[in-house]
Amino acid sequence: MHLRLFSSLTFALALLTLPASAAELAVGAKAPEFKGLEGVDGKKLSLDDFKDSKVLVVCFHCNECPVASDYQDRYIEFVKKYQGQGVAFIAINCDIISVEDENLKTMKARAEEKKYNFPYVIDPTGKLADDYTAKATPHLFVFDAQRKLQYSGAFDDKQKLERVTKHYVADAVDALLAGKTPALAKTKAFGCGIRNKPDEF
Repeated sequence: MHLRLFSSLTFALALLTLPASAAELAVGAKAPEFKGLEGVDGKKLSLDDFKDSKVLVVCFHCNECPVASDYQDRYIEFVKKYQGQGVAFIAINCDIISVEDENLKTMKARAEEKKYNFPYVIDPTGKLADDYTAKATPHLFVFDAQRKLQYSGAFDDKQKLERVTKHYVADAVDALLAGKTPALAKTKAFGCGIRNKPDEF
């Protein structure tokens, strides 16, 4: 069966089978290291490339998940809002099993189509999803200047933009920029389960 059709048919099941949150990256934990991740612009990025940023937002993202797709424009606006304020945003694709839809070629096409204004890189091993304990696309992690985790979970509270009432990631970033601890440290990420192992497809 064509992978794109298969993905559509199994989307609802993926939402219902997200991995349990038995071992999550704890608040205050250091950001797991990553090195040499290739991006859609041909550059290779490492965690150290963001060392001068006051806040780092790590977003686990992919091409084919409908939930992740609904958030693309929000990420673009988020980056515009915090431009020049020392806030860095990187999207990482670890959903590497569906190789027809999740690879640098298709990622580059998506980034060009949507005019991404943030780095979009691929982890061909899928290991970073495990290191960060990312459960879904999207799943976001907000780190302070010392690269200690201060918030993890959903970007906001509703998939449909017109229904959003809470801005989890923006609130966490605003708090950190003001020298405060975010009032909310964790929410439940919602979206498609990350498929980074052969037995998950």
